[in-house]
Amino acid sequence: MSTLLFGKSLLLGLAIAAPLGPIGALCINRTLERGFWAGVAGGLGTAAADATYAALAAIGFAAFAAVLAIIAMPLSVAGGLFMIWLGWSGLRPKPVTAAADVGGRDLIRTTVSTFLLTMTNPATILSFAAIFAGLGLAEAGDAPSAAIVVIGVFLGSLGWWFFLSGGVAIARKKLPDSFVAWVSRISGLVLIAFGIITIGAAAKGLL
Repeated sequence: MSTLLFGKSLLLGLAIAAPLGPIGALCINRTLERGFWAGVAGGLGTAAADATYAALAAIGFAAFAAVLAIIAMPLSVAGGLFMIWLGWSGLRPKPVTAAADVGGRDLIRTTVSTFLLTMTNPATILSFAAIFAGLGLAEAGDAPSAAIVVIGVFLGSLGWWFFLSGGVAIARKKLPDSFVAWVSRISGLVLIAFGIITIGAAAKGLL
């Protein structure tokens, strides 16, 4: 039973992390600009946020869903503004540096920014709740089962970001610096677009 629950939780972590939305664009951009570990740092923040949602859901799925219904709108606005800010920053790409030159403080900032972005991303919230229920993880119940769910979600999500960052880092070595700059600008525009759409959807819900 524990093995099956852990497998389902890994699957949930992968399913939430894999779609290449604004967070995926941001992590790809960080990997291209700063190297493998910068991309992994972004993935770590996302995986931590996914595990946080898993913990809340495992503790009490009904209460989790009720809280989401209350905070969805302010989270959407905050997440939209954050995406616009990150996108605007991405329109001015930083010089390409080797992964070894990226300081620990930069990695921490990347981890924190993707954690906050994931926590305020309404698409992640809604997808998490739907898939969580669909996989039957809402019935986790006791503390050991809840811990298995949280660990499984975290490892599944982090595993995807290791895979994605590794693939991008390998491709990065074969690409000119101009390509990296263009990807940074495009990902910046994608983040701005997602931010505007998110805020617009939240405003529409108030009407």
